Amino acid sequence: MSPAGGIVSVSAAFEGSGGIADARELARSFLTDVQAGHGLHVSERAKGTVQLVVSELVTNARKYAPGPCLLALEIEDATVRISVWDSSTTLPAVSAPDPCRVGRHGLEIVMAVCASFTVHREPPGKRITAAVVLAD
Repeated sequence: MSPAGGIVSVSAAFEGSGGIADARELARSFLTDVQAGHGLHVSERAKGTVQLVVSELVTNARKYAPGPCLLALEIEDATVRISVWDSSTTLPAVSAPDPCRVGRHGLEIVMAVCASFTVHREPPGKRITAAVVLAD
């Protein structure tokens, strides 16, 4: 179910390492506003999951792509779609299982907790889109 006015969304551009915390805060406040202002139920699990996914995707964009990254959050059909664009054309890949590897598990985690996950080249970079269901 979408809000009465249709699709609700927010977007922002982030640059630098400070943008990661700002992106998480944008996600948290957006979901709080959606629940309060539009009457959609957003579970605590969904709030945490969205913040985790935003953090992982924006962190990767800031780490591996020059320039800013663009984050968009959109509510449609009781799902939040998280979209991150960056300027790198290199597509992300899940690393092979390695019990000795420290770090680089973010993409695996994002793919495991999301209802859907897609990557598309979008000149001059790429867009990663993940969806999280709002209610348990």
